[in-house]
Amino acid sequence: MQANSVINNLSHIHNKQPWLVINAAQKFSLVKSKHPDISHFYTFKASAAKQTPVAVPDGCIDLLFDCDSDNPNGDVYGTPLEAMEVNLITDHRYFGVRYQSGVMPDFFNISAGDLTDNHYSLNDLIPNSNQLLEQVTTENNFLMQVNAFHQFMNEQMQRKHSPITTNIINEICKRQGNVKIKELEKTTGFSLRTLQRKFQDDMGMSPKTYSRIVRCQSAIYKINHDEKMTFLDLAFDLGFADQPHFLKEFKKLVSTTPLHYQDKVKHESYLKKIDYI
Repeated sequence: MQANSVINNLSHIHNKQPWLVINAAQKFSLVKSKHPDISHFYTFKASAAKQTPVAVPDGCIDLLFDCDSDNPNGDVYGTPLEAMEVNLITDHRYFGVRYQSGVMPDFFNISAGDLTDNHYSLNDLIPNSNQLLEQVTTENNFLMQVNAFHQFMNEQMQRKHSPITTNIINEICKRQGNVKIKELEKTTGFSLRTLQRKFQDDMGMSPKTYSRIVRCQSAIYKINHDEKMTFLDLAFDLGFADQPHFLKEFKKLVSTTPLHYQDKVKHESYLKKIDYI
């Protein structure tokens, strides 16, 4: 009953980083954001687990604050394009901010292309970030950290995409990444060349790459939340040529097989770590 409650509470979060949960020493706490640009906030203490922390492609930008009292710092992570190692320090407490898929905050001094598949120090991307860093990392209460970041966000602006890019994002997400780029020409009424150029400028990647990311996250989501779906059904539902193609793609992007991933996220030890506030 408790496991089902956890799964249901997390059903609105469509962009997941399961390896961060697995690498939490104890609880991995989450809370939904009141700000439309932010998906959710999270906090955890890094364990000394043997498994390497990995970030999977999600189309999102994350701010990750290391709240160590001796050396607090913050990093900005662009979406990885394949499974990417994340450096966490054992016993350090982290506070994270995950933006909605496709959102590019306007206060970053960087292009979307330079941020994709990379990470940078907070100080390098946000002018005068010392006050934000201090407010977030010196506060021990999770919800107070959330409030502090909300106050910061209320004074900022989102970097607006072109209407073409917004339409493409909506269409790709609606179809769970299972879309051919040629089909977007018919949907939007713009030429392939225009679509590619506008999307690359706004998102730092091609529509095809973003579709691949969304399809990866759709597979993760369905494994987490659909108890009845088989891997064969999942491969077919997401438009893969066959199940072996799906298995190969999943392992490349998630750093494990779908079966091993399913065993991990359905295990009681995983579900017990999640504290949804």
